[in-house]
Amino acid sequence: MAQVSLPHDAKAGPTKREVRAVLLDRLDLGPADHFAEVGSCTGAVTVEAARRAGRVTALERKPDRLETTRKNLAANDAADGVTLRAAEAPEGLPDDADALFLGGSRNYGAVLDRAVETGVDRVVMNVSRLEVAGAATEAFRERDLLAEVVQFQVSHGYDLAGATSFDADNPVYMLVGGVDVSDDESGGTDGSGDGGPQ
Repeated sequence: MAQVSLPHDAKAGPTKREVRAVLLDRLDLGPADHFAEVGSCTGAVTVEAARRAGRVTALERKPDRLETTRKNLAANDAADGVTLRAAEAPEGLPDDADALFLGGSRNYGAVLDRAVETGVDRVVMNVSRLEVAGAATEAFRERDLLAEVVQFQVSHGYDLAGATSFDADNPVYMLVGGVDVSDDESGGTDGSGDGGPQ
């Protein structure tokens, strides 16, 4: 699979490549799926989803970031089947989404309520702040959406005085679930399932 090219910057930073890999594994998108994204920003996740899902609806409340998403989709020849909406979720979310990604924490309670109402079977939310991660985990639980919580951190090597040192990215908390988590094969939230990061 070709790497995502992001020649246009949204000044907020894309979801990192390694995080996208885990995210896409959890979403398990296929050609019959309608994927909805809240907070497209640079379009990094939008591009990856467009390569897998039959349809993509991406929401972004900031016009400049929506334009960045549009430009990066074009740069990756990935605009087919993608609908971009200038909207603040939950307004603008489709009624027939199979999978949903929340790239930000604004209005997440209302977005999760909408996911329950419309029967979204795969929901993933990324969070970088500990307090928000705790509150969002409870919000997933209260709505019977939670299948697992994954916390991971990626470090990238760089040259330091002829040797390799590492620069760490912020840790990411990934909340994973959906409307029917009883059929989830991840093994629950205790980390004992085979779906967790290796």
